[in-house]
Amino acid sequence: MKLPKTILMYPMTIASQAAHIVMRLQQNLAELVIKGDSTLETIFPPKDEQAEWATFDEDLPDIMRNTADTPDGLPDGLDGDRRAEGRFALYSVSDAPDSVPVNESAPTKPARKSKKSAVPEPAVATELDYPTLTLAQLRARLQSLGVDELETLLAYEQATKARAPFQTLLANRITRATAK
Repeated sequence: MKLPKTILMYPMTIASQAAHIVMRLQQNLAELVIKGDSTLETIFPPKDEQAEWATFDEDLPDIMRNTADTPDGLPDGLDGDRRAEGRFALYSVSDAPDSVPVNESAPTKPARKSKKSAVPEPAVATELDYPTLTLAQLRARLQSLGVDELETLLAYEQATKARAPFQTLLANRITRATAK
């Protein structure tokens, strides 16, 4: 009477015992790794140096920590648009002027024509408000554009700002659209 029930339970028993053995093996391996790390730390003590790129709240000057002095929450003289720095520069719009400001004490040079004024803005760029789009916003709008519009945008990007991530995104989209 018990034999059929026992036979049905064997696969589950074997599977649970195998899982138990594997978990125990992983625990033993983790313990060995921890012991090895502690041994290596005694032989080669870690350096207490801080990486030059790492900044912590304690390292910031008091003016950066006390931001309640100004109504907008930022100290005087510090701009709040940190999205345009580092890896986030791809996802933000730069408000930087096209020309470099001229020092008043330096001799003046004739102004050069900027690339922007020499290249007319295509209709598709005007329709999308292309100059103000971030990379993520452009990626979302690419699905609705045809190959000729994509090529026009790519030529416009190359002639004006020549931002590598935007050019790559447009070129990849053209490749995918022509492959279909």
